[in-house]
Amino acid sequence: MTNVNVTVKPKWWKEAVFYQIYPRSFKDSNGDGIGDIRGIVEKLDYLQDLGVNVVWICPVFKSPQDDNGYDISDYQDIHHEFGTMEDVDHLLKEMHRRGMKLIMDLVINHTSDEHPWFLESRSSKDNAKRDWYIWRDGKNGHEPNNWESIFEGSAWKYDSLTQQYFLHLFSARQPDLNWENQDMKNEIYKMIRWWLDRGIDGFRIDAISHTKKVPGLPDLPNPHGERYVDSKPFHMNVDGVLHYLAELCEQTFSRYDVVTVGEANGVDADQAEEWVSEEKKRLSMIIQFGHQKLWDAVGGDKFDLAELKHIFTKWQKNLHGKGWNALFVENHDIPRVTSKWGDTGEYWRESATCIAALYFLMEGSPFIYQGQEIGMTNTVFNGPDDFQDVYAKNHFATRRAEGATDEEITREIASTSRDNSRTPMQWNAQPNGGFTTGKPWLKVNPNYKEINVEAQLDQPGSILSFYKKMVFIRKENHVLLYGAYDLILADHPEIYAYTRSVDNDKAWIICNMRGRPAEANMPESDPNALLIMSNYETSEMHLPGQMKLRPFECRVYLRKQKR
Repeated sequence: MTNVNVTVKPKWWKEAVFYQIYPRSFKDSNGDGIGDIRGIVEKLDYLQDLGVNVVWICPVFKSPQDDNGYDISDYQDIHHEFGTMEDVDHLLKEMHRRGMKLIMDLVINHTSDEHPWFLESRSSKDNAKRDWYIWRDGKNGHEPNNWESIFEGSAWKYDSLTQQYFLHLFSARQPDLNWENQDMKNEIYKMIRWWLDRGIDGFRIDAISHTKKVPGLPDLPNPHGERYVDSKPFHMNVDGVLHYLAELCEQTFSRYDVVTVGEANGVDADQAEEWVSEEKKRLSMIIQFGHQKLWDAVGGDKFDLAELKHIFTKWQKNLHGKGWNALFVENHDIPRVTSKWGDTGEYWRESATCIAALYFLMEGSPFIYQGQEIGMTNTVFNGPDDFQDVYAKNHFATRRAEGATDEEITREIASTSRDNSRTPMQWNAQPNGGFTTGKPWLKVNPNYKEINVEAQLDQPGSILSFYKKMVFIRKENHVLLYGAYDLILADHPEIYAYTRSVDNDKAWIICNMRGRPAEANMPESDPNALLIMSNYETSEMHLPGQMKLRPFECRVYLRKQKR
């Protein structure tokens, strides 16, 4: 049960609703088919109306765009397709004028191979920046070890200029920085402070748990004789990474009133306190990966609801009163959640809103990914030309070499490709969904004429209206901000239900996560608990002892102490 004596310290970012923008796909202001910073400015009123407090924009820094901006060639300049530094300053000014805050994506595990630091590093073995990256001799005519890149293939690339290999955990054009080198770290800290002094309100920190590698970079066990082996155990949340993190935070973030969100693959709920405990003065919150494995199953009746309950509950309980959760079910690296956990056919609206209530009203700061608030779905892929993601391109090359046809490969990755979440934002039913007047960099989802913002504005039953109401009731009710989480109906195969409690206020969030009716005997009934939100019409305005829920039905009940 909840420890009622535990209190949660208020912070501005704990009460905020975050909205993630993938700039390339959000709004194109100049007709070149690529979203840009001015396009974001055009839509700030929309975000303000939604109730958003903090906007996180994926990288807009100067970049060759091998991995859509996560390969940075200059941390203090803006990629020309997105705009200029003046555009960033204008965006920041317009957001602050509206009472909104801006956080940027900070990629410091690696840079682009076009970054001046790397160009110097590769110029000779005795260059002063050689040790800013990770260089090694080959072994027996092959790579230094058998590590596999996260994007498939070897994690090493041979450079003929100095006849050594450099490490790249991601794309071959994303060489890893050497976090053992103090000079390199000092330059990173200086750059971060430069941005914070410019007035931005924090960072989402990419791949931060990968910065520490196992000393000596040894081969991984290879019992199956694979050419390359999944290397994550040797560079994901390795002992010592917290020393890097502590110094990073002390030298930068802790000197400002900002919010920091770490992408922390490999960090589980038992370790999270070390990353986000307020006493440690490290990160505000981390993006955890535990529930992402459930994206592998398609459809609301197939994914493991019991495992979802276990994962979410452990994070909620472990951090209550100690740290803070980043709540999310979508981002730019995973497919659309309604296509994976919900039903994009008969129960599209119901499943999209049910999933929304499930995660959004837990303890933590909720993140909305662009298009999630209108129920955008996975797209349709007809062949290799429809994919733009570097991982998809690498997978095509690997599988073709194994003899697979393009049709087979397309079928293999269609439901899991990151491109599903990167299709252009669907603003209206005009050509290209109102995203651009030109040719979009990535094909717009064919369903844009039915699923778009304009079709849902001022529609009381729409998914967009549901999100707006969720934002409102969360902000208006202290229990939904700081109340403790407790799972109820733990063993129910269809229903995910939990309570939030603080003082004598209590909320019940009850979600039927299946595409069929469900019944439950509630642990309690309460005539003083009033229905404040649901995605179906219902006459049960007070919390009943026996509950019958329709497919993907969700309800939120609230009991407030009289004051």
